[in-house]
Amino acid sequence: MMRRCCSWLCVGTLSGWVLTVLTGLLTGAGSYTVYYGEAFSYLSDDPKACVNCHIMREHHDGWQKASHHAVAKCVDCHLPQEFIPKYLAKAENGFWHSKGFTFQDFHEPIRIHRNNSQILQDNCIRCHGELVHEINLPRRNAETLNCVRCHLSVGHGPPH
Repeated sequence: MMRRCCSWLCVGTLSGWVLTVLTGLLTGAGSYTVYYGEAFSYLSDDPKACVNCHIMREHHDGWQKASHHAVAKCVDCHLPQEFIPKYLAKAENGFWHSKGFTFQDFHEPIRIHRNNSQILQDNCIRCHGELVHEINLPRRNAETLNCVRCHLSVGHGPPH
């Protein structure tokens, strides 16, 4: 039998076959996960992508009843508007969501993290800047100037 060698790995050896089988298994499992998890739907701006995870159903239903439903989708509030930061945030959130749901180590009810909370605040100001510019000028205490602190039900309807 003729062997083709690539540095330490020869395809004709046992280690070559083991590596080939493991690569195939990982590729197959990864492909199935992408398919089953509808991973490519997260590249869109469709709010239905958010409810691929059952934990988001209540938030999606609340958004449909909230005042912003007619003017804003999930990505309008929860992601940066610039192309590269938007997809970097999608990738980071996708990684942590996948990890959390795979290992079942996410907090329930789901909570927004500090970085995502800042993105949300920036988007509130982006849309409502003229209305809140007087309020926002001092920026002494970020907690007291957090829009969602007082306007919690605007994006996802009344709290249950």
